[in-house]
Parts: sequence; C-alpha cells; structure tokens
Amino acid sequence: MGGCWSQTKDQFDNLEKHTQWGIDFVEKYTKFVKERSEIELNYARQIRNLSKKYQPKKKEEDDNKYTWCRAFHSTLNELNDYAGQHELIAENMTSQIIAELMRYAQEIKTERKAHFHDGRKAQQQVEASWKQLESCKRKFERDCKEADRAQQYFEKLDADINVTKADVEKARQQAQMRHQMASDSKNEYSSCLQKFNQEQNEHYYTIIPNIFQKIQAMEEKRIERMGESLKTFAEVDRQILPIIGKCLDGITQVAESIEPKNDSSQVIESYKSGFEPPGDVEFEDYGQAMKRTVSETSLTNSRSDNKADRSSKGKSKTLWPFIKKNKPKMHCLRSLRRGSLYYNKEIMKRTLGRPTYAFEARQYVVSGSNPEDFSHLPPEQRRKKLQAKIDDINKDIQKEMDQRDALTKMKEVYVKNPQMGDPNSVDPRLAEIAHNIEKLQAEAQKFEGWLAEVEGRMPVKSDPLKRTSVLYETQNSTPPTNNNCAQDRESSPDGSYTEEPSSEVQSKVQPETAESGDEFDDADEEMLPTIGTCKALYPFEGANEGTISVVEGELLYVIEEDKGDGWTRIRRNEEEEGYVPTSYVEVFLDSNAKGAITYI
Repeated sequence: MGGCWSQTKDQFDNLEKHTQWGIDFVEKYTKFVKERSEIELNYARQIRNLSKKYQPKKKEEDDNKYTWCRAFHSTLNELNDYAGQHELIAENMTSQIIAELMRYAQEIKTERKAHFHDGRKAQQQVEASWKQLESCKRKFERDCKEADRAQQYFEKLDADINVTKADVEKARQQAQMRHQMASDSKNEYSSCLQKFNQEQNEHYYTIIPNIFQKIQAMEEKRIERMGESLKTFAEVDRQILPIIGKCLDGITQVAESIEPKNDSSQVIESYKSGFEPPGDVEFEDYGQAMKRTVSETSLTNSRSDNKADRSSKGKSKTLWPFIKKNKPKMHCLRSLRRGSLYYNKEIMKRTLGRPTYAFEARQYVVSGSNPEDFSHLPPEQRRKKLQAKIDDINKDIQKEMDQRDALTKMKEVYVKNPQMGDPNSVDPRLAEIAHNIEKLQAEAQKFEGWLAEVEGRMPVKSDPLKRTSVLYETQNSTPPTNNNCAQDRESSPDGSYTEEPSSEVQSKVQPETAESGDEFDDADEEMLPTIGTCKALYPFEGANEGTISVVEGELLYVIEEDKGDGWTRIRRNEEEEGYVPTSYVEVFLDSNAKGAITYI
C-alpha cells in the first residue's frame, strides 16, 4: 500500500515539474515576442529619423524641379510609410500576442495551483484514513491479547482450590470486560476498514483520475494557445506585406519617372551665361617696332587701350592680371588650371572685352558681398535674379496696397461710426504705408532699369535712376575718356558706374541698397518663429494676395502680431501662412516671445 502512495506522489511531482516547465516556456515565448516588437519599433524609429534627416530643407526646395530630386524625396516619403508598417507590426504584436499571453500565463498559473492543491488534499485525506485504520487495527489487536490474558488468569484461579470465591468472581468479571472491549475494537476496526476501502477506491478511481484529466486538459489548452500565438505571429507580418509591396512599387515608379534629358535641359537653362564666345587671339609680331595691329576683338587691344587711358590720368601703378612688368606675355587658357583665380580673370577679360582689376576679378571668383544689381553674374543669370527681385518687390507693394485698402475701409467705418474709433488715428499708418509704397516703387523702377539694360532695352534718358554698366559693353566699343566716369569705375568694386544726376535721389535710394542687396539670399532662410497661438472668432475668406482664409473656431499659430494696421500674420502649417484681420481672431501670445519681425 505504501508503494502505491509513493508512486502516486512521484506522479504528482513529475506532473508539477512538467506543467511548471510549460508555463515557463509560455513566459519565455512572451519575452521573445516582446523583444521582436521592440526591434520593429526601433527599426521603424530609425527609418523615420533617416527619412526626416534627408528631407529637403526650405532653402533646398528649388531642387524639386529635377525629376531625380523629386524621385528621391518620394522615396523618403515611401520609406516613412514603410516605417509606419513596422510600427503597426509592433503594435499588433503587443495587443494580439503579448497582452494575451501575459493574461493567459496568469490564468494557467492559477489553474495549475488549484489542480495540484486538490491532488495533495486527496492524497492527505487517504493517508489520514489509512492511519486511522492502522490505529483501529492495533487497538483491536491489543484488546484481543488483553482478553486472552484475562481469560487465562480467570481459568487459573478457578482451578486453584486455595483461591477464594471472591477472587475467582473478580477474575471472571475482568475476563468478561476484556472480551467486551475486544469485541468493540473489532467492530471499530471493521468499520474503519470498510471506510478506508471505500475512500481508497474513490481516490484511485475517481478523484485522482479527474485531477489528472484536468491537468491534461490544461496542458492541451496551453499547447493549443502556443500554436495560435505562432500563427498570429506569422499573420501580423503577412498583413503588412501588401502595403510594403505598394511602398516598394511606388519607389520603383518614381525611379522609372526620372528623365535625364529633361533634368539636363533645366540645368542648362538655369546656368547658361549668355556670353558670346571670344574671338581668335591674333599673332603678335615682336620683330617689328612694337606697333601691333590686332583685331578689335583681341585681348591685347582692350589691354593697350585701357593702359593708355589709365597712364594719361597718372594712375598707372595698377598691374593687370597676366601681365608682368616690362615683359608682356599671353597665357593660353588651356594651360591654366580651371577654377583658379587667373583662369577666371582671363575668362572675364576674353568675354567682357576689357581688362579687369585684380580686386574685381577676386570679387568675381570669391564674392563675399555681391553687388546690388547682380553685375557679378553672367547675363542670363543676372536677368533671372533681377526678375525674381522685381517679383518680390511687386509682392511687397501689393501687400502694402492691401493694408492701405484695409485701413481706408477702417477709416470709412470710423467716420460713419465715431464711437468705434477715431478716424485720425489711422492717418499716421496710412502715411507710413504710402511712404513704403513710394520707396518700393522707386526700388522696383531701379531694378527694372537694370533688367532693361540686360535685355538690351536701354532705359529712358530722363530716368533719374539710369544706370549704364560697362561690365557687359561690346568688345568694339571705345573706352570712355571722361575722367569722372573712369574714377567712378576704378572706385566701384563691381566694375560698373552709375550716372547720378540728382544727389537727392541717390540719398533716397541709398538706405535701401544694403538691405535689398541680400534680400534674395535671405529668401531661403528659415521660416519665422511662432510667438503664440490664436483662435478664429469669425470665418474669413482670404481673397487678396498675402491673406489666408480661416474658418470659425480654427486654431492657428501667430508669427507676427498686429503693428497697428489691423492685420495679424498667422500660419496654418509649413506651407500656408498669411494675414487676417486682427478683429477676426483671439490672440494668445507666449510669455517668453520677444516679438515678431515685421517686413515692410
């Protein structure tokens, strides 16, 4: 009997170890899926950071005109979507596998504990019944032995003639009492034996099999859940494959949309200079009396003419590039290293038809501060820069006019309804806007004159801002002999001079020169910082240029507060910004904002 109990106990111990190993495996698999989810999340984060790192900056937006640049930017966007799919893998693994397995692990631990608790309880109960049976058996054995000794003692006294009758009677009663006790112990032992046999049968044929069946069902369910988790693990990856395939197909399509010929044509259009090819270099015959007869288009003609002109004014100390003192020498362009200072000087001399100063050539090659009229650029590039500058000035003029119209309407409202405001309070701002418009129109007229010069349309002589540039004069032109013009040309770092009939006009335009000279370069700077937020109180349709439409209740960013003109500059996103009436929005400025920058 003890062997059966020991065998049953060993079975429980083995099952307990096996089920614990199964639970540990579930937790191990859960940890594996969790680490896989973290890998997917980190991979997606790295892909997003990579895509964001190589996204075009605002100052690089001009690159989108090339098909290969647009293809690369589209590839970055597709990679962003690709990263989103890997984030979806991590999210689905967390919600569909990790969370479910963690919950199931807790459930199976509780169920396992209950099953083995019932098994131990049944084992303890049958062992207790066996101990009780053993106790009853020993008592019955002891009582039987006592009854036999009492019977033998009674028979011995009854046979002895010397013993009194009272002693015999006492021994007889003692023997009867022992027999009765033995009979009671027998009945108790029989009852315990019957009870134990019943409990033992129930233990080995009912309780223990049921517990084993429950443990078996628990293990089968655990194995089934593991299979379902592995299937879900594969399905999570399979679900995103079509979308990833679309992302890769998108990259393939944009790669196939690249047009090399179109891109090269745009490069040629962007960087063509408009220069005419230089004429042939004439042969210099040193055998004759230093009297050279060369063509009007040769390099030496321009050099000798300018040298004679400069020596007549007593300023012949400046040495021209490529000319050694008392030893004239021509340099072949092929022998010069492309990109060097001397190469660029020679190109300027050959193409512009006149020698240049070393300072001018250096500015042409390494221009720290470019001239306002972009005279350092080739004709075609100069024309594009001037046209872009004129367009920017016209936009500013239109914005000022819109502000003027808005203030005029506001003044009319104040005139009709004095309780809303003083009409005279608008006059200073109107005068300021009128002055700004006048300055912008003068600046636009100045740049239009330079543009007309580049395009071959000479400006009207009565134009107070007439500018005649000698940087692009024809090679057969006669060098000017006017001393004032020569002095202006020598003192001008960009190799050009300006006729200034009126000092008043010069003083009026001069303050704008330093600011407008870098305006084109600043167009690619970063966007204005936000100084607060605002909420639209009423809908507004921005029909005019420079304004932006808003809907009631919309939240936007403030980048420039009202400067007294009744307009506030706001931004919706990186591409949409403009002005709205201040009365149409409720502004919330940041406490640490230093103020917005106003461009007038």
